[in-house]
Amino acid sequence: MAINVRKIEIKSVSDASGLDEWIQSGEVGADEIVAVIGKTEGNGGVNDFTRILSDEAFRRVLMNRGTRSEADVKEIPMVWSGGCDGVITPHAVAFARDTQTGPEDADRLVMGTAMSEVLLPEDIGRLAMVEKVAEGVKLAMADAGIEDAADVHYVQTKTPLLTVETVQDAHSRGQTVACEVHDSMGVSNGTTALGIAVALGEIEMPKQEDICRNLDLYSAVASCSSGVELDRAQIVLFGNKKGAGGRYRIGHAVMKDALHMDGIYDAIRDAGLELPERARAEDLGNRLVNCFMKCEADPTARLRGRRQIMLDDSDVHHHRHSKAAVGGIAAAAIGDPAVFVSVDAMHQGPKGGGPVIAIIDMES
Repeated sequence: MAINVRKIEIKSVSDASGLDEWIQSGEVGADEIVAVIGKTEGNGGVNDFTRILSDEAFRRVLMNRGTRSEADVKEIPMVWSGGCDGVITPHAVAFARDTQTGPEDADRLVMGTAMSEVLLPEDIGRLAMVEKVAEGVKLAMADAGIEDAADVHYVQTKTPLLTVETVQDAHSRGQTVACEVHDSMGVSNGTTALGIAVALGEIEMPKQEDICRNLDLYSAVASCSSGVELDRAQIVLFGNKKGAGGRYRIGHAVMKDALHMDGIYDAIRDAGLELPERARAEDLGNRLVNCFMKCEADPTARLRGRRQIMLDDSDVHHHRHSKAAVGGIAAAAIGDPAVFVSVDAMHQGPKGGGPVIAIIDMES
């Protein structure tokens, strides 16, 4: 079945009216919604309640408009990234499966999901997590019907991080943990990205000492998030497959650094939209649905030879600096501030840069 895609602006902290309007238009049924990925306006930290509010609002619409049980609606993958620093507009991208058909010789967007084995607190930041995530990614590929890893262009994950309680649980069983609680978000994201890279053949299995240290190892399609609400890796995988039907296609590239706007256009080209060599937002027409990207402050504190101070700023965390900067560049590139930009990008794209994923409408 084909995948239908819609970008939906979030007009207030618990608004899901755009999803409701899409369903009421008759273009899509509530029971066809299979995933949501979005940006909310909170602080992006562990205590960011706006992610919970958006999650509840979107699931409430699906309960009110559809026939699925509450348990089934709770199983729908929804990945919320908090923090709309700078010009980023809160929004969501909803994915639906429908009966659209397309040419058998044209590759179009497909999606697969999977859950990994349980990730114990002592797994986070260690090879056990890499291995469990890699196996989960292979399951998601199979669910999408993708056999060649080269056809995978986006793997969005949500994984557990450490809390005081889970650390105490590990210690009670005679186990140790790899990092402090406040470092575990980045460590969980980075270890997950290595698992994705291993599954897709981007890298060989790393050594323990490589995890969160050897930043030359990365995935070009990983976008990893973590939270306290689950104990396994939730994996949502997107790629292209011939005969999938529908109107949408996906591609990816990387931003080599925070100023590499051409990386955004390269992802859009990879998705199938022809652009001039010196592209501008006006060249996209109405063909781009959205871009999804990860970013991180360069650990060398340099950008194209110039000194950067975001890693030294005691007032504003460097995540917020980098998200706002890259969000502004992305908004200028595509002509739309509703763009998905997430931080904690360790092992997700080159250091100081990050992956860029683009979904375009092939028939708009």
